[in-house]
Amino acid sequence: MPNVLIIEDDLVTAQEIATELRCHGHDTYWASDGLSGLEHASSGLYDVITLDRMLPGMDGLTLAAALRERGVCTPILMISALSDIDERVRGLRAGGDDYLTKPFASDEMVARVEALARRQQSFIHPGRTIRLGDLELDLLSRTARRGSHELKLLPTEFKLLKFMMKNSGQTMTRMMIFEGVWGYHFDPGTNLIDVHIARLRRKLDIPGKPPLIHTMRGTGYVLTESH
Repeated sequence: MPNVLIIEDDLVTAQEIATELRCHGHDTYWASDGLSGLEHASSGLYDVITLDRMLPGMDGLTLAAALRERGVCTPILMISALSDIDERVRGLRAGGDDYLTKPFASDEMVARVEALARRQQSFIHPGRTIRLGDLELDLLSRTARRGSHELKLLPTEFKLLKFMMKNSGQTMTRMMIFEGVWGYHFDPGTNLIDVHIARLRRKLDIPGKPPLIHTMRGTGYVLTESH
């Protein structure tokens, strides 16, 4: 299921969108203003973005245009109380892929998000498979293999591996992992990451094959074939 970034300054609306999407099995993350929304959306970790037009810090039109200028092609569903044709056109020309007016039916919102996700999956990831050497992650069937070995991953381990594979070769700090996998924008001060990294590492380490997850002391972790 797609990861959806919700950029919305109204807490009630954001919770309504998140609750409905989660009920349909989607992972959601929330940014409450335009500047933090731009930062998170620029990471490329999300499959779809729902974007409010009126935001503090940076409005939705400016944010969408900034993402497209940066080369971020994540589909954007713009959501706004502005419903006339001229406003819809402005939203689409700024970089939006679809436009939904408030108030909206929850089922329609979910359907539009899923349609954008399907379009993106078929365009960018034929078969939705990510590979790193002999490590393969199938995002449609949610299965993982290393060579001929099937890896039995729990849902959070799958999300963690997906995040690490999308950022392979890059040192990932604890904060990056918390945000990318758990949706936390703060460090909860637990050993949550260490426990899941240890479990994932044990499943990835196959006798006779080099380790893939490496600890960068004092910094974070990196997933790479060579280190």
